[in-house]
Amino acid sequence: MIETNNLPPQDFSTLPPDRVLNAVESVGFRSDGRLLALNSYENRVYQIGLEEGAPLIAKFYRPKRWTDEAILEDHSFVQELVDHEIPVVPAMLLNGKTLHTFEGFRFSVFPKHGGRAPELEGRSTLEWMGRFLGRIHAIGSLKPYQERPTLDIKSFGEQPRDYLLSHEFIPADLDTAYRSAVDLALESVRYCFSRAGEVASLRLHGDCHVGNVLWTDQGPHFVDFDDSRMGPAVQDLWMLLSGDRADMVHQLTDVLVGYEDFCDFNERELHLIEALRTLRLIHYAAWLAHRWDDPAFKQAFPWFNTQRYWQDRILELREQIALMDEPPLWQA
Repeated sequence: MIETNNLPPQDFSTLPPDRVLNAVESVGFRSDGRLLALNSYENRVYQIGLEEGAPLIAKFYRPKRWTDEAILEDHSFVQELVDHEIPVVPAMLLNGKTLHTFEGFRFSVFPKHGGRAPELEGRSTLEWMGRFLGRIHAIGSLKPYQERPTLDIKSFGEQPRDYLLSHEFIPADLDTAYRSAVDLALESVRYCFSRAGEVASLRLHGDCHVGNVLWTDQGPHFVDFDDSRMGPAVQDLWMLLSGDRADMVHQLTDVLVGYEDFCDFNERELHLIEALRTLRLIHYAAWLAHRWDDPAFKQAFPWFNTQRYWQDRILELREQIALMDEPPLWQA
């Protein structure tokens, strides 16, 4: 097994195109020199053209984010889903391994799968998505992760808040307002979790938005399990919902029609939807802050850490506090 601690320190500034191509060739492929950077910020992901055969996808993992064991646990879960004929995209097994190193970088290679973002307006599409999420969760509930974390209030709320405040990202004139808003929001999150009571935690996709679902005439397939972790099932459902309360009630009903063909859903988890949304908002701001030394983030998110950005975050948290005081969707 690769020991990350023995690798020389690297960052993505030392990953030029020739190193990407050489890494892919080191596991047995012959590149034709074509390289296309795909939309990914946490890692670096490229489409690589080959002299023979279809292009492939190479993912270079952000240094120091996950241990080797955690990455391999993600690969194992996805392969488990493949073995149950669930449409996901697994890392390719090359030379007996799915995780490789080249000049200090860890990377994996995936087959290229086409598709488009799903259109979630239709009932049949939502039911179809629900069926496949139900199948994923049925497998995800069979055993827990040992190396990957759990989505909880501490890791997605309290620690991100503390990082933002201790590293002085908040403008001085907004510091008091942000502290008040984020603390009240986390108090409401705790109350939502208390109302929900004890709910099961299972292996999730973890970041199940439409950008991580590719749709073809054969239906959806799910990609990028990089954020997979333990958590409540509703975490993989709520990001499919949008619009006003009535819209979300209809959408969730359609999703669950398909979902419950394969996996039971605990309705107590409905108390967690706005709480999980709030945690994601806090975590996302801290994620940007943690990565702010990466030049790619400054280029892609120029609006981050401006006065207007933090004013909007304060307003957003206040709106979430009000939403968390409302009854869950099916108690309208």
